[in-house]
Amino acid sequence: MPAHVHKPLDVAADLLALLQKTDTEPRADPQLEALTLAVSADLPVLLWGEPGIGKTAALIQLADALELPLTTVIASVHEPSDFSGLPVVGDDPAVQGVPMAPPDWAVRLVRAGKGLLFLDELSTAPPAVQAALLRVVLERRIGALTLPPGVRIVAAANPRSSAADGWELSPPLANRFVHLQWAHDHDVVVRGLGGTWPRATLPRLDPARLPEAVALARRAVCELLAARPGLVHQLPKSEARRGGAWPSPRSWEMTLRLIAFATAADVSREVLSMLVRGTVGDGPGLELLAGLDRLDLPDPEVLLADPAAAVLPERGDLRQTVLDGVVEAVRRRPEWARWDAAWQLLVLALETGAPDLVVVPASTLAAVRRDDWEVPAAIERLAGAVAVSRRADRVAAKVGAGR
Repeated sequence: MPAHVHKPLDVAADLLALLQKTDTEPRADPQLEALTLAVSADLPVLLWGEPGIGKTAALIQLADALELPLTTVIASVHEPSDFSGLPVVGDDPAVQGVPMAPPDWAVRLVRAGKGLLFLDELSTAPPAVQAALLRVVLERRIGALTLPPGVRIVAAANPRSSAADGWELSPPLANRFVHLQWAHDHDVVVRGLGGTWPRATLPRLDPARLPEAVALARRAVCELLAARPGLVHQLPKSEARRGGAWPSPRSWEMTLRLIAFATAADVSREVLSMLVRGTVGDGPGLELLAGLDRLDLPDPEVLLADPAAAVLPERGDLRQTVLDGVVEAVRRRPEWARWDAAWQLLVLALETGAPDLVVVPASTLAAVRRDDWEVPAAIERLAGAVAVSRRADRVAAKVGAGR
């Protein structure tokens, strides 16, 4: 055959190679950022999504970007002994015992010293296999081997409604994962099919913020659980919800770690919300996020000490919380100078935000006045806004009653 004649399969191979050749670019992708931060924090992650949504492709791209060898294990086609190890009888089992031989993929991971272990189709694994996976995910042990610290664990699952012969995840296994809902982004898919996918990068942790990050995470979690002891451990009643994220001492410890990493990396609130709600559930997660918002609020005493230099939050709910805190601080320690400073802060809030936010704090603050206190000029600037707001409330009430 002449040298210039190509075999058909060689040409096909060349075409396949061109199709598989893609580039990456830095692009904001919250779910990919949440995944990489959880991997950086060395926490097992479980990606939930419909078949064909791109979970496996994301893991392949993540392993390439982090330069980690990817080991894919289809959980549903394995036996429990594939994870707990097969017994191997030695020369003298009465003295040496019977060791549990690990599978070849576990041996390769240990030899490499690092890697990304991808447990695919977790929701189609029967209960016996899920029970064997508990030790892999929690203790990182497979048979007689212990996975080295350089190995990260990520799993993927389809909802039971779209999984072939699907099972609900057992509560002990589900509570060991950070659950991330994986959905496709139209722009990312279109650009990726054009040859350019978002680049996965590990978050950059600021060394100077590490002590602050740990202190913030501990304070946020401990303050919430001290106020809401029922959230320490709350096993859902429905079987479906038990297979997802729910609060327990284990998942709160994972949440604390994620908050510390997110703070040190200065990630967006959207990414932090994904991680927190994916670890302890939506309800407890949203309460914790609200508590984090309050931790960032200025101290009422600092505002009262120098109202001219005060900067109030932009968000309406946070601004309302700050104003309520200022009025409460004056009520607890009533002094004319503090009372006057509080009025200045209410004027600032009126001039820089929605007028209705000052109505209730102004009414409460007015009731704190002592008979011998001089009325500050700031009250006149607030009187109009308060009167207009109250008239609007009365009109709305009348309209509602008429309806």
